[in-house]
Amino acid sequence: MFSQGLKKETVVSIINTISQLNQLQDVDMILDCTLHEARALAKADAGSIFLMQNDELEFRHVQNDTIFGHRGGGISQYGTESLPVSDSSIVGYCALTKEMVSIDDAYTIPEGVPYRFNASFDEQSGYRTVSILAVPLISCGHSLVGVMQLINAKDRRGRPTVFSEQTKTLVPIFTNNAAALIERSILNRALVLRMAKMAELHDPKETGAHVQRVSAFCAEIYQRWAENRKVPRWEMRRFRDIISQASMLHDAGKVGIPDSILKKPGRLTPEEFDHMKQHTLYGARLFDNISPQSSALDRIAREIILYHHERWNGSGYPEGLAGEAIPLAARITALADVFDALSSKRSYKEAWSRELTYDELRKESGQHFDPELVDTFFQITDVIHAIQLKFP
Repeated sequence: MFSQGLKKETVVSIINTISQLNQLQDVDMILDCTLHEARALAKADAGSIFLMQNDELEFRHVQNDTIFGHRGGGISQYGTESLPVSDSSIVGYCALTKEMVSIDDAYTIPEGVPYRFNASFDEQSGYRTVSILAVPLISCGHSLVGVMQLINAKDRRGRPTVFSEQTKTLVPIFTNNAAALIERSILNRALVLRMAKMAELHDPKETGAHVQRVSAFCAEIYQRWAENRKVPRWEMRRFRDIISQASMLHDAGKVGIPDSILKKPGRLTPEEFDHMKQHTLYGARLFDNISPQSSALDRIAREIILYHHERWNGSGYPEGLAGEAIPLAARITALADVFDALSSKRSYKEAWSRELTYDELRKESGQHFDPELVDTFFQITDVIHAIQLKFP
C-alpha cells in the first residue's frame, strides 16, 4: 500500500532513478544528478547541497533554472562558502536537528524559530526566494552526510508556490536513498585521490590541488563539448562521471621514474627525456588486465594515462597518434594538464599570466591540441577561473 495518495508509479520512478544514480561513481556527478532529480520530483526552480566537512557544512552544489538555465551552476558551482551546524541558519538548523524544514515564504518566517533567512543571494542576484524545503541527507548508518535545500516550488504556470504535502513525503524517500550513494561517492573520490598522491609523493611538481583542478577542468570542458554536440543527457552524465575520476590518475606512472630524472632541477638530456616518456607506459601497466568485462573507468583511465602526451598533429608520444585517433578523454586531459602546468607556479618557474597562457593555447590549437576542444575551453573561461580559485 502507498499512503498519503502516493501513486505506485511515482515510487517506482524514484526507485528507477536511484538505480541510475547507482551507476555513477564520482561525488560531483552524483551531487549534480541527485539535486537535478530532487528538483524534478519537487518541481523546484533551484536548489543547493551542503556536505559535512570538518564539523561544518561545506557548500558543494547549486542549480537555478531562472539564473543559470539548463547548464547548472556556472561559476557559482565552485564557491567556497561554509556554514556552522547551528540554529542560526535554515540549513544549519536542518543539520543540527536532522529534521526537514519547510518554509512557505522566506521573507515572512514566523516568530519563535531560531533561524532566519539570509537574503544576501537575492540582493546580489535579483532573485526572489519564496518557498524553501531543507532536507537532511542521512546515510544508512544514521550519520549526517549533508543537507539539500530546494527553492521555489513552481505551479503549473511556473510561478513560485509552496511545497506540497506529497512533495514533503516523496523528497525524503528519495534523499534517504541518495544519501548512501553520496557517502559512497565521497569514499570513492578519497580513494582515487590517494592513488593520485603516489605520483605527488614521488614528484614534487605534482600536488593534490593540481589533480583536482585537472579533474574539474576535464569535467567542465567535456560537458560544454557534449552540450555543443547535443550528446544525450545520460550519456553525458556517464562520461563526465568517468573522466572527472580517471583524469586524476594521468601521471600515476611517474612512480616508475627514477628520482635522478624526476627531481632534476635543470633541463633533461635527450636520454633522460626519453626515459621520462616511459611514465605513460608504466602507468598503463596498472591497467594491463583490461578485458571486455572491465569497468569503463578502468578503460578510460588507461587511455588517459597512456595517451595524454599525444599531440593532435602526431608529434607526441608514446605512439605518435594524431587527430581523432587519440581518445577523446586523453585529448581533453592533455589540454587541461598543459593549461594547469602553464598557469600554476612550480618550484622551477613562476606562473604564466592568463594572457600568455591563453595565447599559448590558441597557438597550439591544431598542433598540440584538438582545435574543437580549444574553442570549447574559451567558452567556459569564467568557470575555469572559478576552479582555480577553489583549488589554489
